[in-house]
Amino acid sequence: MHSPDDRWRGGHLGRLLGEAMRRFDARVLELMASNPEVPLALSNLASRAQIGAAHVHITRHLSLRGSRLTELAASAGMSKQAMGDLVTQCEAWGLVRREVDPLDARARRIVFTADGLLWLEAFRQAVATAEAEFHAQVGHDVATVVTLGLEAYVQN
Repeated sequence: MHSPDDRWRGGHLGRLLGEAMRRFDARVLELMASNPEVPLALSNLASRAQIGAAHVHITRHLSLRGSRLTELAASAGMSKQAMGDLVTQCEAWGLVRREVDPLDARARRIVFTADGLLWLEAFRQAVATAEAEFHAQVGHDVATVVTLGLEAYVQN
């Protein structure tokens, strides 16, 4: 009986992208957990792995002007229900709050709280550090080609 070569399953582009994203997000959360500017309660949640990559979707996708739940879910590629659950958790942690949408009093917008904006700044700093570490590990030229290639790939 011939055993098929299945090495492709561990090294195809989708798997590598997924592993890279998990590694990058884990590093960002690690950096945020140790950032003294992050409110202590949020830092403790991050250091105990209570805040994970799913919560980063809100950090990545919530507009500074606020977003409706449907906009936020669509931007993150999640169901409205799943995003609603994340928003509820983040609201309990003091990262976001729901308020009346100024354009439609029947609708609600999710907005960052003051602590949420501190969290967002810590996220910006952590992403910059993780990107710099990536550049140092693979070299500037490779990092530039990867970035340009990924930008071209997601724009099509």
